Amino acid sequence: MQDSYDIAIVGAGHAGAQAAICLRQMGFEGTIGLIGDESFPPYERPPLSKEYLAGDKPFDRILLRPEAFWTERRIDLQLGKRVTAVDPVAHSLTLSGGASVGYGKLIWATGGTPRMLDCQGSNARNVFAVRTRADVDKIMARMETTQSVAIIGGGYIGLEAAAVMRKLGKQVTLIEALDRVLSRVAGPALSAFFEEEHRAHGVDLRTGYTVDHIETDDSGHAVAVQCGNGERIAADMIIVGIGIIAQTGPLISAGAAGGNGVDVDEFCRTSLPHVYAIGDCAAHANAFANDRVIRLESVQNANDQAKVAAAHILDQAQAYNAIPWFWSNQYDLRLQTVGLSVDYDQELVRGDPASRSFSVVYLRGGKVIALDCVNATKDYVQGRKAILDAIPLDLEQLADASVPIKEVGHA
Repeated sequence: MQDSYDIAIVGAGHAGAQAAICLRQMGFEGTIGLIGDESFPPYERPPLSKEYLAGDKPFDRILLRPEAFWTERRIDLQLGKRVTAVDPVAHSLTLSGGASVGYGKLIWATGGTPRMLDCQGSNARNVFAVRTRADVDKIMARMETTQSVAIIGGGYIGLEAAAVMRKLGKQVTLIEALDRVLSRVAGPALSAFFEEEHRAHGVDLRTGYTVDHIETDDSGHAVAVQCGNGERIAADMIIVGIGIIAQTGPLISAGAAGGNGVDVDEFCRTSLPHVYAIGDCAAHANAFANDRVIRLESVQNANDQAKVAAAHILDQAQAYNAIPWFWSNQYDLRLQTVGLSVDYDQELVRGDPASRSFSVVYLRGGKVIALDCVNATKDYVQGRKAILDAIPLDLEQLADASVPIKEVGHA
């Protein structure tokens, strides 16, 4: 292991790997160290709750690049190592084993750790998150002895896991504390559609249910979820999908500004000199979120911020202004989201949800700011331009799915 790098990248997920790739693509010839706390080379995260969990894709098919790629590009992979401290004055990192690594520039791309339950029984051996390959491998190892699964959290991770578990023939109960699923990221129309779909596929979906504690047996295994209303939901396995906590401790301890994540400017610079932050852990003012400071947990954001940081380091500065997009696969449904529905004042359903091909359009001041498109790729593609154009549209035409969005007249 080298004791110093021209550019050290902490975090070997989508953001960190893409930063290393971009630096080489942009002509950087210096030394690059990519430090990750997992023992695996960089791999895709979205398939973990979809194709990988379902057994449809083996691990080698979700690698971001073949292993030889990193050696060929002279990117030094330092795997199974966690950074515990940053010294911004000495330009050095302390690793979990006690070793020290110097850097010229630092890119922090650690993402986040799963937010777990904080209650009795939450540490039982058969209570899992879905964040890393190790998480999913543990779940898969218990499949043969698992008949019933309780999933806590009605966000995308929880819903995707529920869809896979039903495909595998498991009994699934999904528990969401709020009054509808996807409530933090989508409007009521999309929530109602996915609730109906999951129930139609046999998921016992409980909204407005809180978790009091996890009941365990004498061997320390979870056997049931005890809900706040007194109901007991028996389960052989429990999967928790209630969000992540940005992994920024060493940077914040070193003096970087930040609360929910680490604060960055439009070039992904933190308040520490020569230190950048990108991906899930980077809090930034986003034009598509009504200029609110947010963290975006998406592959798109990870890749785009990686390019911004690499370009700034190489004096090719370009401010971050990418339009956010996301996707989710559940059963035979392909959800594609573009834009952010933050502060929307109108929700318009385009098409018939019963047809299982429709879009939900979110507007603010008559202008399209986001779309959730279910099996409606043309709307997704054309809706992107409508968001960027920021021109009020004729709402009657917009609601008519027979009129392509690109042909909708102005208001």
